[in-house]
Amino acid sequence: ELLALALPARNLALAERHPETRDVLVPCSACYLNLKHVEEKTRTDAPLRSTINTLLEGEDLRLQGRVRVRHLLDVLASDLGPAAIHPKVVRPLDGLRIAPYYGCQCLRPYAVFDDPEMPTSMEPLIRAVGAEVFPWPMGGRCCGASHMNTQPEVGISLVAGILKAAREADVIVTVCPMCQMNLEAFQNTVSRSQHMDLHISVLYLPQLIGLAMGLPESDLGLGYNLALTEGWRHRAHAPVS
Repeated sequence: ELLALALPARNLALAERHPETRDVLVPCSACYLNLKHVEEKTRTDAPLRSTINTLLEGEDLRLQGRVRVRHLLDVLASDLGPAAIHPKVVRPLDGLRIAPYYGCQCLRPYAVFDDPEMPTSMEPLIRAVGAEVFPWPMGGRCCGASHMNTQPEVGISLVAGILKAAREADVIVTVCPMCQMNLEAFQNTVSRSQHMDLHISVLYLPQLIGLAMGLPESDLGLGYNLALTEGWRHRAHAPVS
């Protein structure tokens, strides 16, 4: 357990080497959870912080607890918000039904910027780019995370429930690369196990926003996505209005 705390603590200590750094922005929910856990634990447990700093001495590092760990969605929703995003939209995503998928790690156990049971922080951002929010109950459910490697039957079952619930949506938008991978990479397996076509496009939230802002596919990295339907590809290549 100490190693699991010391490794993310080292990253925070490296960030604190820069006097101007106040926040550490984390684009992955699993990474965010590990870093946030260290931030919270060492803030209230002085002996633990001292033990970790002893381990970091060999690299001339010291964790002071000065920086704040923040999730990418928190920054997009709280610091920027729809008012900053909407004026930059040049390709409104009118008519697209977007299922916002938060996963379980960006809001649990640290409900810093949204309600972990009924999260809504993505919804104003989706509306800001002209799309519709697809109402569904699965936004805060677990995608299986690393169970896809250790207990694949559990992971497949969890992903199946999410994909089934999103069948009437056009796109699932995630805020975690691990969630995105699980929802993308196993669509063929899940479709076979459920005896139905459960293929759907899956995007990372910055990709959705970037597309609405007119950024080219190469800049958005859409070529690396594993689950983009032909309908979505047509929309992605549509000329900017």
